[in-house]
Amino acid sequence: MNPFNSAPIVDPAFDLPAYLQRIGYCGRCTPTLEALAVLCAAHPAAIAFENIDPLLGRVPELAIGALQAKLVGQRRGGYCFEQNALLRQALLAFGCRVTSLAARVVWMAPAAAPPRPRTHMLLRVELPQATHETLIVDAGFGGHLLGMPLRLAPGVPQTTPTGRQRIVEDGALFTLETELPEGWSPQYRFTLDAQSPVDFEPLNWFVATGPTSMFRHNLLLERLTPTQRANLLNDRLTLRAPGAAPQVHVLTSAREFERVLDEVFDLQSPVPAATLFERVPKGLPGIYLP
Repeated sequence: MNPFNSAPIVDPAFDLPAYLQRIGYCGRCTPTLEALAVLCAAHPAAIAFENIDPLLGRVPELAIGALQAKLVGQRRGGYCFEQNALLRQALLAFGCRVTSLAARVVWMAPAAAPPRPRTHMLLRVELPQATHETLIVDAGFGGHLLGMPLRLAPGVPQTTPTGRQRIVEDGALFTLETELPEGWSPQYRFTLDAQSPVDFEPLNWFVATGPTSMFRHNLLLERLTPTQRANLLNDRLTLRAPGAAPQVHVLTSAREFERVLDEVFDLQSPVPAATLFERVPKGLPGIYLP
């Protein structure tokens, strides 16, 4: 049976109108590449990547009702398991066929580094068109958010509003790469093996609580708008505008930190900003691991 002849299965806890209002989407809810391009740009512009809960010692809930309350009902964001689980519901509501996938992150890792566990979630999306076009959609790769769907067309560079990406195929393994000034850099590697929501529960637990997980010990925020990519790694804020040199600023006070949360990332901390700022490692050039 053609899956596009049956109604998509959307979790009853997902409120599509509230989600669309949250991200400022005013277009048609149709399974077209044009609609998905607008949706995938609007989501990271409105809902920031953030790992505040793991930094505070909390495990994020992945139930759709909890995600709806946190990411839609509040001025909060989340990391990959939260962001893409929520976006998956919207894509299903648009009439797309969606498969959840798991990936190994290799972004900025040395080439000889040992393999990492599959701790990233992304989405494979199929459109009900004559060509049955297959896309990769990802609203949750903190560090280098992707603001548009990519065609699953291995070896073909694809231009996005913030640069160029490509997907490289090696047998059953696919690698998403980003073009940097020094050349192509891999972000993560994945297969097309389907994952169920329950498969991400232990991964979510590990990422939120594992002693070697960077999300337990560092604050990572990112927001991607049409005019700016904003990243915060602990106390170091980096702002990148298309065609301009990055601007880096080190935050030195809780008051400044609270202002950046509000004005740059449109986030409301679940605890007082001063309390959260106390947990943030300071004065380091990169990721902190004890």
